[in-house]
Amino acid sequence: MPRPRNDTFLRALLREATEYTPVWLMRQAGRYLPEYNETRARAGSFLELCRSPAFATEVTMQPLARYELDAAILFSDILVVPDAMGLGLYFAEGEGPRFERPLREEWEIRDLEVPDPYVSLRYVMDAVAEIRRALDGSVPLIGFSGSPFTLACYMIEGGSSEDFRRVKTMLYDRPDLLHHVLDVNARAVTAYLNAQIESGVNAVMIFDTWGGALACGAYREFSLRYLSQILSGLLRSREGHRIPAIVFTKGGGNWLEEIAGSGCDAVGLDWCVDLGAARGRIGDRVALQGNLDPMVLLASPEAIQRESRRVLDSFGAGPGHVFNLGHGVIQHTPPENVGVLVRTVHEYSRAQRSGGG
Repeated sequence: MPRPRNDTFLRALLREATEYTPVWLMRQAGRYLPEYNETRARAGSFLELCRSPAFATEVTMQPLARYELDAAILFSDILVVPDAMGLGLYFAEGEGPRFERPLREEWEIRDLEVPDPYVSLRYVMDAVAEIRRALDGSVPLIGFSGSPFTLACYMIEGGSSEDFRRVKTMLYDRPDLLHHVLDVNARAVTAYLNAQIESGVNAVMIFDTWGGALACGAYREFSLRYLSQILSGLLRSREGHRIPAIVFTKGGGNWLEEIAGSGCDAVGLDWCVDLGAARGRIGDRVALQGNLDPMVLLASPEAIQRESRRVLDSFGAGPGHVFNLGHGVIQHTPPENVGVLVRTVHEYSRAQRSGGG
């Protein structure tokens, strides 16, 4: 399987020289795009959008039709993994994701099993194959999963939470139970990501969205430990090509050095971390991805250009930077502002490399 014609994103993750800084955006296919909303309406629900390979392919490709992005990311949701474990994922209007059968009893936790990704998540693998055909070798495809701790937060709380009281109470009262959930999740995520790799993704990303809610020692024990477990079990090459892995802990600025030592190829950064300072701390060990505040995209084109250049200047010269937001594109973002961002990153980073920046 040949590398994509535009492999700038993959080369940046491997800290190889690139002609410009590649850019893709978390949640680049989403509700800010009118064409996405139209497709979602035809699908009937968000879950049907995820479970239909045809719809998932359609929405994955939509931002690439508008913008010169350097990677596509599989359209899915991190919670399809616990759904495949039998917890009954659904989306309540105005409430976000919920589970019909959250983990409340010890026997439910002890009965958790790793799902076969080629059976209960077959629709994701079919979507990967269909998206690869649609991309036709143009840009890389990113696969992803939630981290074991982030998945556990939803599985134990039953949905989104402001304070994570159930999962944190379990952490302190019954750490053995939480470790059991996390171990099952880690094995499930490893199998799931490896199935995506075998199905054709070119890179993978682990979203540790709620890892930053943990106390310092708890982060190492209940999140980072399981991230490292996954990374040690991933397929890291296919047909002679390296499959890079990105780890993104939102709110993880305190642990950048340890995340960089987890076995990943790149560390994702939120907007609360200074990119240049992060590079100084991590050095040349891994690439960095990030980290523009998503709210910048609500501002004027001039502000978007200024802040994008600020991020690029903060990283400085040399390889190993993938431009992204510090979190996902928000719903109210004007689509034309994303175009301003992508053009600015490409043009300014080319000028930097030619000495004109």
